[in-house]
Amino acid sequence: MSTKLIYFAWVRERIGKPEEEVELPSGIETVSELLRWLRSRGEEYENALQYPDVIRVAINQEHVGHREKIAGAREIALFPPMTGG
Repeated sequence: MSTKLIYFAWVRERIGKPEEEVELPSGIETVSELLRWLRSRGEEYENALQYPDVIRVAINQEHVGHREKIAGAREIALFPPMTGG
């Protein structure tokens, strides 16, 4: 099953694309594991996700922590910390 990954702000700029459909490898069960796997996909991903602890994540449009399971996710969004104003 493919999962849509959506990238926002400087995460998008550093990766070089706004979104993509990926087939997640078996063994990728949590947000943290997803971020680790993405970093291994190339220099642009490593650059965008070099500080994974600051990356915010939403699964199916709901904010989640890095320990959250991703099983069944149709859409996962990655974005940097947001500031209000």
